[in-house]
Amino acid sequence: MAQSISFSEQVNRYFDTAAALTDHNDLLLEVIQRCNGVYKMIFPLKRDDGSIEIIEAWRAEHSHHKQPTKGGIRYSIGVNQDEVMALSALMTYKCAIVDVPFGGAKGGIKINRANYSQAELERITRRYTFELAKKNFIGPGIDVPAPDYGTGAAEMSWIADTFMAMNSGMVDALGCVTGKPIAQGGIRGRTEATGRGVFYGIREACSYADDMAKLGLEPGVVGKTVVIQGFGNVGSYAARFLHEAGAKIVAIAEWDGAIHNEDGLDIPALIAHREATGSITGFPNATFIANSLDALELECDVLVPAALENQITAENAPRIKARIIAEAANGPTTFDGSQILDAAGKLVIPDAYLNAGGVVVSYFEWLKNLSHVRFGRLEKRFEERAYRGLLQAIESGGSRRFTEQEADLLAHGATEEDLVESGLEDIMVDSYQQIRNIYLTNDGCPNLRTAAFISAINKIVRCYEELGIFP
Repeated sequence: MAQSISFSEQVNRYFDTAAALTDHNDLLLEVIQRCNGVYKMIFPLKRDDGSIEIIEAWRAEHSHHKQPTKGGIRYSIGVNQDEVMALSALMTYKCAIVDVPFGGAKGGIKINRANYSQAELERITRRYTFELAKKNFIGPGIDVPAPDYGTGAAEMSWIADTFMAMNSGMVDALGCVTGKPIAQGGIRGRTEATGRGVFYGIREACSYADDMAKLGLEPGVVGKTVVIQGFGNVGSYAARFLHEAGAKIVAIAEWDGAIHNEDGLDIPALIAHREATGSITGFPNATFIANSLDALELECDVLVPAALENQITAENAPRIKARIIAEAANGPTTFDGSQILDAAGKLVIPDAYLNAGGVVVSYFEWLKNLSHVRFGRLEKRFEERAYRGLLQAIESGGSRRFTEQEADLLAHGATEEDLVESGLEDIMVDSYQQIRNIYLTNDGCPNLRTAAFISAINKIVRCYEELGIFP
């Protein structure tokens, strides 16, 4: 039954559950829920061998309550219109939940990137950008794409270059896309942003003793056993940060199988192994699991689905043993699967909140592009001098002497990466507290996911009310 429900319908069910617990105007709720616009394009690609192939692609702009709209571009053979519409809706709610001033958008090109050369990928990306620009579906004040599944900094640099070539003299043109290489206006900390945000969200959720007691767990991440599905950009960084914080990563699942060690995997060694071999398989001191989906059902405290949507369904949800499900991917749990997890007393940290680290740091990159100055550039040296002055004052009072290493650490002025990490941490902590407070104070709110959607709906409604459209 669950598999017959489209991704958009899954998202709309979550929205409807939350909307029913508010007293907002029904027509306004319908306006918020609907997708404002979808652009489907078909264009030819001349392959390296001279043959011609037809490429299908989409860009959905879900909400213009704030502009520009924001959302990634994925390259996947599974891309379709329903998927980009659903993901654009999740982006709308995600941006509202973490107070980032964007509407939601999403794009996709229906290809398996492994089947194309670098030159062919560049031609596809540049043509896609041209088509978007031709229809006014991209721009620093219109719609700002970012990396997603199957794309990265290279694709974002091609998008930026193509847009700038089409808009000569536009001073803010670099702000048309985020996730760019540092040398082309990118920001330090963007690559690991989503995984770092996942870590901050899990850490914050685990910090409440009362919540953990209900699950039979101690507060904190130290010693918690973790299974992670997906070891790409998000999963690998989440694993790294959780490992560094003292969690025990007992299993990693990838498309070609999973590895398991109940005593914990050496994550830095696994990352090195994957870089050397291209796979997590064959990693020493670990049991290989041929069907990677079986890893979702392993004994653990925290399960982190960080791959694709619809991984936890009504079929396998009853067998999920984890007490905390931290949704690092977009839509990893179906509506029916989510209800089963709720009935079993699991704590689900919802995707619309947990994987927002990427759009948060993309927001910082966009601001950097508009301001034309690197974060920390103006104040770093000033801060260092001020801190050293304080240390010298303490030393002159005779209370203690600092070693050179201590002085360097204490007098360190904030770099761009320091400021990005600090801003991301603050937003993830504050947003979780908002969601948790709604969950605890709203009668009838069944879970954190519904609370997150209520938070998003309330903030979007305020935007429309301030415009005077729906008093």
